[in-house]
Amino acid sequence: EGTRDAMPIIYDMPVASAQVKSAILLAALNTPGKTAIIEKEPTRDHSERMLKAFGAEVERSSNNVITIVGQPTLTAQNIDVPADPSSAAFLAVAALLVPKSEITIKNVCINPHRIGLFTTLKEMGADIKFTNKRDVCGEPVADIKIKHSKLKGVIVPPERAPSMIDEYPILSVAASVASGKTVMKGLKELRVKESDRLKTIYDGLVANGVKAKMGDDWLEVTGGKIVGGAVVKTHLDHRIAMSFLVMGLASEKPISVDDG
Repeated sequence: EGTRDAMPIIYDMPVASAQVKSAILLAALNTPGKTAIIEKEPTRDHSERMLKAFGAEVERSSNNVITIVGQPTLTAQNIDVPADPSSAAFLAVAALLVPKSEITIKNVCINPHRIGLFTTLKEMGADIKFTNKRDVCGEPVADIKIKHSKLKGVIVPPERAPSMIDEYPILSVAASVASGKTVMKGLKELRVKESDRLKTIYDGLVANGVKAKMGDDWLEVTGGKIVGGAVVKTHLDHRIAMSFLVMGLASEKPISVDDG
């Protein structure tokens, strides 16, 4: 292990992580032969799509094995980067929470490995429509229309987690106003984000009067009126800060975040 003779490698991903996968794919560009990556669950595939656009040989098999041929001839491309669905998530949930709201977010990437939140919100009863669908540099793109909606609690299956791993903080905000319970499973990777995101979400919910329960890899939120009034400890995590500021749009008392 770690010797040149071990290259190229076959890497069995222990945790679903597009960042780790992308690092290996980029390293494999300079490695002779075929490098293989085995995923237990598919993660976002932006790197594979872009590498293909540049001329690399990247393939995914039906059993989630990604192979890339090293030392390809790459050709420069003009890349139009679509809007980030993880950033759009905050605006979308804000619109769902505030009565009479209706917004359109343009040119958003709707890659199937990225839109688990929008799938979940639709299951909760959200009025969300994808319009002007098109393909941009190998990525599916659309304008997203969102209207204020009454939401209901749902069970979010663990296999959906890779497609929305960064969106659980803002989903928890939506769950806080939904009728009934929302149960989110398969959240172990949240423990190793910018903060222990699972505990940070839980602490912020409880501080603002939201009923919540937490396990090692799951979160349960019971919706209702959000009391608010707390200063949320963000642990310098941007998604926590933005999520609870959005929650403040629907709370009875103002919500603040530390380290603004």
